[in-house]
Amino acid sequence: MNEAIILEIGRDAIWVVLQLSGPIMIAGLGIGLIIALFQALTTIQEMTLTFVPKILVIFLSLILFLPFMMTTLIEFSQRLFGMIVVIG
Repeated sequence: MNEAIILEIGRDAIWVVLQLSGPIMIAGLGIGLIIALFQALTTIQEMTLTFVPKILVIFLSLILFLPFMMTTLIEFSQRLFGMIVVIG
């Protein structure tokens, strides 16, 4: 196993992590911005107001994006196992 293969595996792994976490992080960021805007407009500065909507949106986005996330992870795992068979 040479350095190019190791770098390719690392690059692919980082890309998969970004693909898996990206939609969830964007959903959390979006609801956070909406709640912050609502708090700024109404001058309600309750710290606990942000937690429940964020948790609900993140859970809903997990349910929504779970098929995509599983497909991406399975494809990466199959590529990785395929490389192990070829290298080994």
